Amino acid sequence: MRRWATAAAVLVCAAGPAAAFDFEPVAPLDTAQVDPALLKNMLGAWEIRDKAGKKRCRIVLTREPAIGGMGIEIDPQCGKAYPAMDDVAGWRLLQNWTIDLIDPLRKTRIRFETPDDRYVAFGAAGDIAGMDNLLKIPDAPAQKPRR
Repeated sequence: MRRWATAAAVLVCAAGPAAAFDFEPVAPLDTAQVDPALLKNMLGAWEIRDKAGKKRCRIVLTREPAIGGMGIEIDPQCGKAYPAMDDVAGWRLLQNWTIDLIDPLRKTRIRFETPDDRYVAFGAAGDIAGMDNLLKIPDAPAQKPRR
């Protein structure tokens, strides 16, 4: 009888929620020590893309305060391409210009690092499924009102 109880307990634990991705701790970037022009370049429009460049998600990184970081504007269609984006509520800028996308509980869901000359996605396989890189794109100009 004890064997069955133990086996049942193991199955229940195994069927529980998946563990979060274990990100290496990275300290926040000390923005007071950074050239303001470099910092300003981090703000604005970015695009998350898959390897082929067919799946895209436009985001805008802002300087406005958000829970646990700074504000982010996410295109409503992003969740279709990358479902984890529906849970993103802010972002953080870390040392080595690492960008963390965080959820409302301040947990990092997706991390973009620059091991070479581009931002590459890191995180749980389900969160970054299909994501390849993050690219800075030109900010969309303000639309002129129609007459």
